[in-house]
Amino acid sequence: MIEQTAAQSDNVQTQPAEAPAQPKPKQPRQLVRFTFYKLDPQWQQLPVDIRAQGREQVLNICKQYEEKALIRTYGLYGLRSDCDFMIWQATYDVEDLRWLSSQIRRSLMGPYLRETHAFLAMTKRSVYVGKNARGAHDPRLTITPRDEKYLFVYPFVKTRPWYALSLQERKRMMDEHIRMGVKYPNITINTTYSFGIDDQEFVVAFEGDNVADFLDLVQELRESEASRYTLRDTPMFICVNQTLEDVFEAIGA
Repeated sequence: MIEQTAAQSDNVQTQPAEAPAQPKPKQPRQLVRFTFYKLDPQWQQLPVDIRAQGREQVLNICKQYEEKALIRTYGLYGLRSDCDFMIWQATYDVEDLRWLSSQIRRSLMGPYLRETHAFLAMTKRSVYVGKNARGAHDPRLTITPRDEKYLFVYPFVKTRPWYALSLQERKRMMDEHIRMGVKYPNITINTTYSFGIDDQEFVVAFEGDNVADFLDLVQELRESEASRYTLRDTPMFICVNQTLEDVFEAIGA
């Protein structure tokens, strides 16, 4: 009996131990940048061939970037006086953001392009949506533009008393916010987070084909309880989905 027990013990010891369960890999998050540019009128005084070469350089730079990361361009001329166009980027590597900025600055057009506004943010899971509702893949972690006609962009900052509230209380107010948004199904939102990496706390980018829908949505959201805790949500930008080539043509670049 003792020998049998010892044999059994030996068998247990010689059996390979089960490998510990490996944690599921986390879904990566993206860095997101919204960069607004104003073209110096002095550019139009340069010779035609120099301007053509400069335009082509910037267009080629953006095409190269598009081969490895997401990029979208929008026109703002005729809508705001402080910027002519905007570049929306999303990437997993901060060096991609730096590369695009560096290449544009070093182009012939670079000295005539001024970054009037730039907002840096990152995708993140929402604390107001349960894990079961999100599933294994959270679409909020990946920027997937719908390429609607308009993109409405603005930085956003909450008051400090907002963060002193319990999560349950904040979720109650955000549920009201969400119910208001559902009434405008043609407007979709991309929320990104800037805590610690830029001056704002969020950058929100709404996509839609109707300016009136967005105006009505924002006006209605002003009446929500959560709106009382908004410290700042300006400047606001209305951006028109447009190729950079068409933007340059329109502004006489």
